[in-house]
Amino acid sequence: MNTTKLRPSLNHLIARNDVVFRLSRRLLHEGPDTVEELLDRHIVKKDKSLDSEEDELLTRRRLSSTRREALSLYRDILRATRFFMWPDSRGVLWRDVLRENARREFELARFETDPEIVTRLLIGGREAVQSAIDKLVEKQKQLVEKERGEGGGDRR
Repeated sequence: MNTTKLRPSLNHLIARNDVVFRLSRRLLHEGPDTVEELLDRHIVKKDKSLDSEEDELLTRRRLSSTRREALSLYRDILRATRFFMWPDSRGVLWRDVLRENARREFELARFETDPEIVTRLLIGGREAVQSAIDKLVEKQKQLVEKERGEGGGDRR
């Protein structure tokens, strides 16, 4: 048996498995690390012509990735609303108001198919959650400092 013919095919199989492994790791990625990565993943590029089967596969992957990111954002919103436990002017907890508004926003965008709009919505949602959490943390710090200032004068 000629081993020189087996060696290149074995190397080819190893290289091919490595590519498949890296591709599957990328598909299992939890989400984008940067805004550029998010945009790069969701903006439709027309660099090369693909046959319909490859195009359909890419579209399915893009949709499942977008769906996964949207669900992740929704879960993050629900987690973040846990901290909003004071009532609004009507006596309804802000947590419930924010959850209702988030649900309404997601339902309105549910059937959006334009990848650029979907990406903008995801980025805007992430920024809104982060901004709300940042403001909440800043307010909590101010309240703690205020309590320390008032409580510090009584102690000796």
